[in-house]
Amino acid sequence: MQANGARYDYVVVGAGSAGCVLANRLSADGRTKVLLLEAGGADRDIRLRLPIAARPLWFDPRFNWGYASEPEPHCADRRIPIPRGKVLGGSSSINGMFYVRGHPRDYDQWRQLGAEGWSYDDVLPYFKRIETDWRGEGPFHGGSGPLHLTRSASEPHLVESFLAAAERAGFKRSGDSNGAEPEGFGLPDLTIRRGRRASASAAYLRAARDRSNLDVAIGAQATRLRLDCGRAVAIDYLQRGEARTAWAEREIVLSAGAINSPQLLMLSGIGPADALRAHGIAIAVDLPGVGRNLQDHPAAGMDFACAEPIGFDRELRLDRFAVSLARWALCGTGPAAGLPVIGNGFLRTRPELERPDIQMMATSASAFARIWFPGLRKPKGHMFVTRTVLLHPESRGEVTLASADPLAKPKIRFNLLAMRTDLATLRQSIRITRQLFAEPPFAALCGCELAPGPDVESDEAIDAYLRRSVGTTFHPCGTCAMGNGLEAVVDARLKVRGVEGLRVADASIMPTIIGGNINAPVIMIGEKASDLILQ
Repeated sequence: MQANGARYDYVVVGAGSAGCVLANRLSADGRTKVLLLEAGGADRDIRLRLPIAARPLWFDPRFNWGYASEPEPHCADRRIPIPRGKVLGGSSSINGMFYVRGHPRDYDQWRQLGAEGWSYDDVLPYFKRIETDWRGEGPFHGGSGPLHLTRSASEPHLVESFLAAAERAGFKRSGDSNGAEPEGFGLPDLTIRRGRRASASAAYLRAARDRSNLDVAIGAQATRLRLDCGRAVAIDYLQRGEARTAWAEREIVLSAGAINSPQLLMLSGIGPADALRAHGIAIAVDLPGVGRNLQDHPAAGMDFACAEPIGFDRELRLDRFAVSLARWALCGTGPAAGLPVIGNGFLRTRPELERPDIQMMATSASAFARIWFPGLRKPKGHMFVTRTVLLHPESRGEVTLASADPLAKPKIRFNLLAMRTDLATLRQSIRITRQLFAEPPFAALCGCELAPGPDVESDEAIDAYLRRSVGTTFHPCGTCAMGNGLEAVVDARLKVRGVEGLRVADASIMPTIIGGNINAPVIMIGEKASDLILQ
């Protein structure tokens, strides 16, 4: 147990996808003293292990910080929910478990923006180090890493019908979107091991918790960094109502995520000077890029009725679900051990593009599906649901302080759909989805379009639907961007500009968002950061 005022070699703030990696790797020699601070709680709840329980976790205040954006001016002034994990493992403990690296070109773009050492060839060895892949060791995959990957195993008939329709619509099949075939439709890899969620905590932290040189403090809310002569020397935090301080002899690493890492920097006087002065915060380093460059993947949803009762709703009837839970608990198999995914694709809306610009995820269950039983509660209905995701949005937002109070939630504005190119691509994704669902053999399984509905056809009608319905895929990043320009916050070694002994290693360092779910890249960032630090 950490003592107030204790000294460590390294202090890591945030036990999310990158922080758990850092805690493991930095303490691996058995001699280096490491403290891991996590503002959330323990991850012992059984629902955090149950794959089919993922969606309810997003809005459960026991596991989620409950963030929401400011009213979005281009999305009907709606506040967009931003689930963030309030637990060991961070958002890897509540996410949808898709393991997606993105396109190789995404990382080459980072290198072109000044992130030396972050090209695809540079980061591929770290992705391989992460994995125990179901395919085994190979040119693109690892076979002995901490994070176990499982191939999605949904209803074979629905999957094959959907993928065949995608081919008829002119899209490729991909057997490995994380390897040689980053474009096309297939089934996703999932961070599941033997039917249990493989969070960053399960994969990295549990193996290290018993090390005498690693302290893990939960319920520990970081409040401010202490600086001395331009060097980060300590972190102040609150735990069980008590103000505490931890001192770092070597380095402090912020891994609190794209919302809280910039917030902590700004609370400590590191950020845009004028904005900090407005809150009465003394300026330590004027870094205008802190909190800016916020990116996320906007997503458009569509719902279609099933022509027959073949959706996942049948598995949610109370008696069947009870059997499924028992099977999961005893064997780690069955419907509760996975997700009702029938296809996942990375597509180009225009042939001249160099990489996919949308991702389409299709499931056989409503987002609001629930346990039901005749006479007690009605089912939501058998349906197919898609979310088409804009992979490379041009719109940018920001994270700013609401006040100098470290316990106050920051202000978050995505500025979704501010750029008309973003709106146009999502509009095209609606039409592509309709085209695919009309192709045989899947068309025979698919009934009427429920949302937005067949009458929503013109550009103006689709745009109006998008503005009132678009959300994000909960992939915030970019707010402490890596690079060498005036807006860069960290350099290519993840060191905060103008401060010694301080790095950031989480999704906030991404200069541009990668083309897919970001959990795998953030774990990679943790792996590469540990090497940079230990060097």
